Amino acid sequence: MLNWHRDPDYERRMHELAIRMQQTENEILRVRSESEQIEKETEQLRRENKRLKELNSRLDALLRSPD
Repeated sequence: MLNWHRDPDYERRMHELAIRMQQTENEILRVRSESEQIEKETEQLRRENKRLKELNSRLDALLRSPD
């Protein structure tokens, strides 16, 4: 016959592990979301930089042209 009994320490460790796993998953989701936001902002800055370069080129051309 087996001498089985509940192990409260094991159950506590399993519960703590489950909580840490959930926290880790939440952190992964948060970091992913932040990363996506940074990518969007980076793309927006690239577009703005391109537009500014175009405007600077037009301004330079206007300043160099003899009226």
